[in-house]
Amino acid sequence: MAVDQKAPGPALQAAAKRVRQRYSHGEHRPLGSFVVLTGCYVAAVGVGFLVARSRGVRVPARPAVGDLALVAIATLRTSRLIAKDSVTSPLRAPFTRFQEAGGAGEVNEQVVGRGARKAMGELLSCPFCIGQWVSTGLVGGLVLAPRATRWLAATMCVSAAADTLQFGRALLEHAAE
Repeated sequence: MAVDQKAPGPALQAAAKRVRQRYSHGEHRPLGSFVVLTGCYVAAVGVGFLVARSRGVRVPARPAVGDLALVAIATLRTSRLIAKDSVTSPLRAPFTRFQEAGGAGEVNEQVVGRGARKAMGELLSCPFCIGQWVSTGLVGGLVLAPRATRWLAATMCVSAAADTLQFGRALLEHAAE
């Protein structure tokens, strides 16, 4: 006996539209594209776990405190490099528009476009947003390729320390004037 049911597609689409309208208050928020980006993130993490498992990698019970500090500082520096650095602006240019020079070697940009373009712009121009992706990559790297990851993280950590010293020197010079 056949049961006559409506396909869930139109009802689901209508419900999603109501949620978008209620959430956005008239502004364009690319919720569907954010769902896709979140799916990509989850898929990448899943692939990382599968790769580790297929290689027989045993994940430590807890990360070493030194690795956490190294990855935290490397994430800070790498996230700002991706999201704000003048030199990496060509990576963001398809998704953002230059507004003005920012802090030392940084730029302020406005996200442009709609849908996936806007979602990518928000991800790539926000150091807090991209930081989750960077930290996941670095922590995953510690599991899959710890030596190489520590070298990469150390490079970014040294860069962050050098930036801090540059700012400190500038403050001392300004105070001496």
